[in-house]
Amino acid sequence: MRIEPVEVGPDNGFVKVGVPVVLAGVLAATGVTDPFSIQTVTLPDSLAGRDVLGQGRTGSGKTIAFALPLVARLAATKSPRQPNRPRALVLVPTRELATQVAGVIEPLAMAVGLRVITIFGGVGHGPQRDGLRAGAEIVVACPGRLVDHMGEGDARLDRIEITVIDEADHMADQGFLPMVKRILDATPKKGQRMLFSATLAGGVDAIVSRYLDNPVSHAAEVEAPVLLEHSVMVVEDADRLAAVAEFARTERVVIFTRTKHRAKQMAAKLKAFGVTAVDMHGNLSQTARERNLAAFSDGTATALVATDIAARGIHVDDVPLVVHADPPVEHKAYTHRSGRTARAGAAGRVVTIASPSQVGEVRQLLNKAGVTATWTGIPVSGHESSGRVERRQPHRERGRGSAARNKAPGGTGSRNRR
Repeated sequence: MRIEPVEVGPDNGFVKVGVPVVLAGVLAATGVTDPFSIQTVTLPDSLAGRDVLGQGRTGSGKTIAFALPLVARLAATKSPRQPNRPRALVLVPTRELATQVAGVIEPLAMAVGLRVITIFGGVGHGPQRDGLRAGAEIVVACPGRLVDHMGEGDARLDRIEITVIDEADHMADQGFLPMVKRILDATPKKGQRMLFSATLAGGVDAIVSRYLDNPVSHAAEVEAPVLLEHSVMVVEDADRLAAVAEFARTERVVIFTRTKHRAKQMAAKLKAFGVTAVDMHGNLSQTARERNLAAFSDGTATALVATDIAARGIHVDDVPLVVHADPPVEHKAYTHRSGRTARAGAAGRVVTIASPSQVGEVRQLLNKAGVTATWTGIPVSGHESSGRVERRQPHRERGRGSAARNKAPGGTGSRNRR
């Protein structure tokens, strides 16, 4: 979507940190004039061509933080467009995230004459092949489909100047890592590389040590606390679905399961409890995923049942509650799942449903995530006293009182969708 830039002066917050006036003007046209913390700390280095590690919670403005230097640096070099040979690459784990990231980058790119295309599975190869052959400076891609196009000769990465890995912690998991390495190995070693994620731990080191050159690391600063309540409800397995349904009947909720089958099954069974639910997982076609997410976004469905990987592409505002119908396997997944609520400075609740046999596992999970929770259904003691609420220190972007914060260009949600 084209957005006509408005005139901005030297006092514009983005101009002050080195963003070209035309790009700052595109953001200003959408009401965005002041950078978030993650943007303030990373932009001077990323605009200068440094390799960057950026860490910030969901909604902290990471997409604009890498979109601006990516577009600005490509525009400055003015290399001609070539078929099948993009100049910048953004890797993401899900189709939804690819679409949303491209939606942020595209208005910026169009303002300086650059073209953006998306590459992901679940749809036909033909239109993507045509897009690559027509030439595009910027490709936003899921690794699996991009590797397919590389194998078919439709995507050649020898001209890549900038590579961004979004949700880097997840992209470093074993399911993605071999493909990510294959892609990075095909790009020039001298290119700029940026990694952004809510957490930069574990397998991310395997990418950093091999592919980044003297990277500078930045984390978003924090300011006033946002109220986020964590709780655990211990129930017998036979009562788990009824417990989830009770929450889903009272307010809008994102519900997480461990498997695709469970997500589909739970969404169907919730309907028997009078809950309008849709599912979101990798077995759905792209059309079905878009339809279900739209139904949840517009309120047609009040419950969205999703798997961990689908969570990476869910950015829906005004979700007061997240329910872990199945406790996640690792604390990083707990953090990403829980980030679907307490957005745009609002309060939120996170409830984990656990069977008695899962109590020890959940205690360990919360400890690793640094979360204090209220427990019900079992005797509580010590710090797990009734009614206790964690006051989480979020990033500056999630605080209140900021006038023109980051609603991404071309987006339709609130300021914290990215």
